[in-house]
Amino acid sequence: MNRIALAGAGRMGEAIARQIAADPALELAAVWARDASAAASRFPGAGAVSDELGQLFVASDCVIDFSLPAGSVQVAARAADEGTPLVCGVSGLNPEQFSALEAAAARIPVVFDRNMSQGVAVLTELVRQAAAALGSEFRAFIDETHHVHKLDAPSGTALKLGEAVAGARGGSLEDLMWYAPEEPDADAPEHSIRFTVERRGEVPGEHELRFVSESERLTLGHSVTSRDVFAAGALRAAGWVRQQPPGLYAMRDVLGLDTQ
Repeated sequence: MNRIALAGAGRMGEAIARQIAADPALELAAVWARDASAAASRFPGAGAVSDELGQLFVASDCVIDFSLPAGSVQVAARAADEGTPLVCGVSGLNPEQFSALEAAAARIPVVFDRNMSQGVAVLTELVRQAAAALGSEFRAFIDETHHVHKLDAPSGTALKLGEAVAGARGGSLEDLMWYAPEEPDADAPEHSIRFTVERRGEVPGEHELRFVSESERLTLGHSVTSRDVFAAGALRAAGWVRQQPPGLYAMRDVLGLDTQ
């Protein structure tokens, strides 16, 4: 039986817990929550629900982290100390917080991805191939829509897609990104990657990338109707990462996608 511990008691944690409960090969070993007493009733199958970080590593085979960026730093450091494989799906990490994951990955296997959807992993590879084949004469537009509670913009997934375009064209997203929410009707520079963001309702996530020339348009997209897709991806990653040596991996590695 695979014993999974969860860092974060939000909606993603609940979605993962439901899938664990439905799989007799999985066990929810522990949940780390800021308000453990309030979270306990939402995770009845957990071995423990606690605000003590150390509980995550008691009798668990892998930790899945969907907490917050500051919490991820703590989880990564403790996972490295305990020798416990880690799956992290927290978006909005700053460079210092991401460095904490890299430091942990020197000691344990870590899967980190801004989007745990298996479909998005495939989409990213398709975007990379398209950007390399079409070249910079095709302008790139990335549109994303999420629920009104999402704080970071553009989304981590949108940035991931932008990085795929920029890398395929031999540049960096930092140099090519154009995001100007205060000027929605302004024209982006010719070779930039333009981002458009919308926040409405309870949309779990929609992403569309368009490559546009003067005579044609190629559209690639992905949408979800439930957070269950992210939970399924995280659990697939948790099963895979336990068999890996120390290192920093992504969902493309979990799915065995050829990125060459």
